[in-house]
Amino acid sequence: MGDLIQLLPDSIANQIAAGEVIQRPASVVKELMENAIDASASTVHLLVKDAGKTLIRVTDNGNGMSATDARMAPVRHATSKIKTADDLFDLHTMGFRGEALASVVSIAQVEIRTKQEEAEIGVQLEIEGSEVISQEPITCKKGTSISVKNLFYNVPARRKFLKRDTVEMRHIIDEFERVALANPEVMFTLSHNDNELFHLPASNFRQRVVGVFGKRYNEKLVPLSEETDLVKIEGFLGKPEMAKKSRGEQFFFVNNRFIKSSYLHHAIKDAMSDMLQAEAQPSYFLHLQVNPSTIDVNIHPTKTEIKFEDERAIYAILKSATRQALGKHHVSPSLDFETETGFSIPLGDKMPAEPTITVNPAYNPFDEQPGSMPKKQHAKTPASTPRERHNLENWQKLYQANPELANSIKDSSRFSFHQEEGPEDSPSALPNKHAATAGKAFQIHGKYIVAHIKSGLVMIHQARAHERVLYESFIRAMASKEVYSQQQLFPQTVTLPGGDSEIIHEIQPDLQAAGVDIRNFGANTYIIQGLPTYVTNVDPQTFLESILEDYKNNLSELKLNKQESLARSLSKKSGIKTGRTLSEEEMLNLIDELFACENPYSTPTGKRIINTFTLDTLDKLFN
Repeated sequence: MGDLIQLLPDSIANQIAAGEVIQRPASVVKELMENAIDASASTVHLLVKDAGKTLIRVTDNGNGMSATDARMAPVRHATSKIKTADDLFDLHTMGFRGEALASVVSIAQVEIRTKQEEAEIGVQLEIEGSEVISQEPITCKKGTSISVKNLFYNVPARRKFLKRDTVEMRHIIDEFERVALANPEVMFTLSHNDNELFHLPASNFRQRVVGVFGKRYNEKLVPLSEETDLVKIEGFLGKPEMAKKSRGEQFFFVNNRFIKSSYLHHAIKDAMSDMLQAEAQPSYFLHLQVNPSTIDVNIHPTKTEIKFEDERAIYAILKSATRQALGKHHVSPSLDFETETGFSIPLGDKMPAEPTITVNPAYNPFDEQPGSMPKKQHAKTPASTPRERHNLENWQKLYQANPELANSIKDSSRFSFHQEEGPEDSPSALPNKHAATAGKAFQIHGKYIVAHIKSGLVMIHQARAHERVLYESFIRAMASKEVYSQQQLFPQTVTLPGGDSEIIHEIQPDLQAAGVDIRNFGANTYIIQGLPTYVTNVDPQTFLESILEDYKNNLSELKLNKQESLARSLSKKSGIKTGRTLSEEEMLNLIDELFACENPYSTPTGKRIINTFTLDTLDKLFN
């Protein structure tokens, strides 16, 4: 048997390495932008076509390269940053210039144009599949411009597995935002298919956050600053109302390098636990400065994870600094705006004591002799009329504990019906005499609808039922392109971040079909002219932003297709909320619409809508 092991050619070795470093167009964007920052650039322009599949061009005004350096840059293991092994643990730059280029040039057609400030002319190289096709002197400005064309052109299997343009562009925008937030002193622009998505002038960190995510963030940022011998922390926390169910606006930068750390994220979430809803994720934009010798940035191929020498101490410092910042700026817990409720008085075994007021019915302030009894009483005694007595009785009911009702609420297997007694009702009468007739329905605590069936009764979660009805309605509307929209009396103009603008551009036809009449007004600005007929008393911009947030979450985490993701988002935000009082006609109509659905028993996310209680089940409750 002959020898089996052989040395791979450089071209194949580079493609294998590229599979680890270059996973998608966003990986190229990250490497090229970080190289531009390492070259001391003050302006960086990113141009993308077809979500990076056709062209990615990064142009900077940095130091540039000599002809020899430009030729060496695409060679494997060629770098200007590492001289000895000790340098790996004392990094002050984003990456090793040239290390990533070797992977990029092996799977794309690359053009490099570069010039140093003191040089009279620059140099242009054309490289294809790791082979230098041409090299010639050119006249150009100081800096470097690298164009990556036809990514994965020689690896069709990798190109085939790229996602659609919107998904790939979302990843590119994520990488762009991370580099831009880490370097606010640098000017950045991003254009996609000749449409400028971002134009970020050099600024401070707060202005950069606002520039990336929108002007509304300016009022929602809480400054955080802490300096110790171990770490220096500077940046901003998002107020509790900025919290969202999906992660996305969490940014840690360690020595100006973006990282992901679930451990440090937990420190902030734990510090804000009393102010957030259970599933909400806090927003933060924090820079951590540590001694480079105390971290290891090479434990992950993309360098998005690092290892701290004393991670527990940094956790404690970050948690303490978060609580201190929130307390210093008087940040209060957030409210749950998903629930439509008025004032509610909890029922329980212990109720507040009824206040007592001592009144002297004989007192008359106009009596000539103070303290004497009036000869003729003109004022009526309290609660002397039937109306007053009825109001007084209702008021007193607020302070009357009902042990049976309280116990039934504590036990989830029980339920009770309660209605105020009318003039003709006795305490032992049925709580709701209208619901006792067939075909009728009534509501419990603004959350459940109860209706009679032959075998017992059925209990329906009203918010989930309406979500299912709307979901199937939106799916049909998007399939048939039928528009049902309520036009706004005063159309609202909104400006969205570049990433959200790209999503709107893709889903705009489906939004229109679902009733969200939105028109482009230039760049990242839109006019909301109409909303679905189901949506009332909401701010159009808040409604649109919440739709986009759910949509992005459905795409990234649930891997849903475009129309299903949008239908889920719209049905969740357009439906009636827990706590809303419905008339009997509205309840019956909702039940009819629910049972006309293809799947009336669960929401699009799989939550139960209907529970049936047979007479046997009800009888057992009273055994």
